[in-house]
Amino acid sequence: MEEATHGMEIVTRYFADFTKLQLEQFAALQALYGHWNAQINVISRKDIGSLYDKHVLHSLSIAAVFNFRAGSQVIDIGTGGGFPGIPLAIYFPEVQFHLVDSIGKKLRVVEAVKESLGLKNVTTKQIRAEEITGRKFDVAVSRAVAPLKDLWKWSKPLLKTKPQEPGAGLPYANGLICLKGGDLSAEIADSATKPKIREIHQFLPEESFRGKYIVQVRMN
Repeated sequence: MEEATHGMEIVTRYFADFTKLQLEQFAALQALYGHWNAQINVISRKDIGSLYDKHVLHSLSIAAVFNFRAGSQVIDIGTGGGFPGIPLAIYFPEVQFHLVDSIGKKLRVVEAVKESLGLKNVTTKQIRAEEITGRKFDVAVSRAVAPLKDLWKWSKPLLKTKPQEPGAGLPYANGLICLKGGDLSAEIADSATKPKIREIHQFLPEESFRGKYIVQVRMN
């Protein structure tokens, strides 16, 4: 618990106004992922001690830039161990998150974490994003899964054509929002999209976020 408390400090440094339940859910992540990662490796073993800065806060960087409308539907493509979907689902309890991945053992961890936290706004499915039919989402999110060209090809058919109206304060999320790192110039050129790029280190000035970006491809 001491490790979790220490890790939580980096989250509460940038985000406030959590309910008691949200604080408890975030604090529980260290033990939960520590337990499950020892059985099914979904996070690099060397990173499990940096869960809150490298995974939780990284996921929440999206919430530092965007708001999500209550009742909206969000798909997390290639969620892996549940990032960014699980931290965002804790942060936005009135938003529905659908976490998909092609690897079943990773989703078993996500399901266990979801059940332990009592997250009613999370569903999961073992499926490739390009195989999903008959569903539309307001927003797609993803974290270091595939090149932007592929992410846009997979997510565009799943997104509602009419994006959400702008909200007060932070803008409502729109289109595809993915977390990426490194030199993105060739990847962006190859994607034939014109994304908006935000450097995470500019608003969450942690050393681990240097060279990390939020890349958004809007629907309009």
